[in-house]
Amino acid sequence: MKVTLKNLTKEFPSRNKKQPKPVVAVNDFTLEIENGMLIALLGPSGCGKSTTLNLLSGLQKPTGGEIYFGDDDVTNLPPENRGVGLVFQNYALYPHLTVKQNITFPLENRRGKDKLTKAEMSEMATEVARLVQIDELLDRKPSELSGGQQQRVAIARALVKQPRVLLLDEPLSNLDARLRLQTREEIRRIQRSTGITTVFVTHDQEEAMSISDMIVVMKEGVLQQKGRPQEVYDDPCNLFVAKFLGTPPVNVFDGEIKGGKLYIGNEAVMSFDAPDGAVDVAIRPEGFTLEGEGCFTCSLDRVEVMGRDISVVADHSASQNEVIRAIVDSDNLDTLKGDKVVFGLKPNKVYVFNKTTGERI
Repeated sequence: MKVTLKNLTKEFPSRNKKQPKPVVAVNDFTLEIENGMLIALLGPSGCGKSTTLNLLSGLQKPTGGEIYFGDDDVTNLPPENRGVGLVFQNYALYPHLTVKQNITFPLENRRGKDKLTKAEMSEMATEVARLVQIDELLDRKPSELSGGQQQRVAIARALVKQPRVLLLDEPLSNLDARLRLQTREEIRRIQRSTGITTVFVTHDQEEAMSISDMIVVMKEGVLQQKGRPQEVYDDPCNLFVAKFLGTPPVNVFDGEIKGGKLYIGNEAVMSFDAPDGAVDVAIRPEGFTLEGEGCFTCSLDRVEVMGRDISVVADHSASQNEVIRAIVDSDNLDTLKGDKVVFGLKPNKVYVFNKTTGERI
């Protein structure tokens, strides 16, 4: 099912009597989601991603704009008539019902020609439980399940309705690190098996990048950038996107363009054809090298051994980060001696931004 958002806006009334201007949670948001894609709405708390999901589900009505499922305008359609499956962060399972009863619950409210027999509901519940690999747990109560198993029940309950669109609102936040990794892989497997268009809301950029066909980065209700995860990571359109994506985070420096050269401090680190002036320079941790001649001198703080790679922790007077982190091959460990380190830079991992607007130059 193709999903289209056109100029979607959601405003909430201000609770501040001194500033009665409404709070804009989603601002002129336009997006096309192709049939069968898994996309992630990604951004910090308060960026509008959960509000966008609530608008898609029908739990909230937009102040302006339109929502289409295929060719159907669902902007003002009630949630129960949209054909969406919604999975919440807190699972929202009924504690007094078994797993099977929790899964079949949405089917029991069907009426008229859509009404199902108990045998049909049982068969559908068993089938979807098998898909999410909980078919051996159907007689248990939620209290007898682990967090990951409860999450799978919630996903099964959303899928049993055979929704046109699946909406996941930070579904992994309550899980520990190991379960989170396992469950996100399961979500991707299930989505590929069903082919359902899926919208996944998260503030965790690693989650978003690992399982999504496309990520949509949001800030203050505004779409900042969309695209395939690696493309957005490699080619950020502004400083916010560059800083939000990546672990360890991108290293940001005060820089200057002067005479066709890019300077950090008093060192010309690379040629750069742009008007002279102050800029922000961002360098990915993997953008530093120790082979050959270097052009960028930093104070060496320490080296953290990671096995295959090493993390070189350094300082520089122009750095906007507390420390600089460079990820280099562990074969370079023996070359790191003394209190200075001289890096080379990979040009494709160096980004230059307008100092005032934050837009990429």
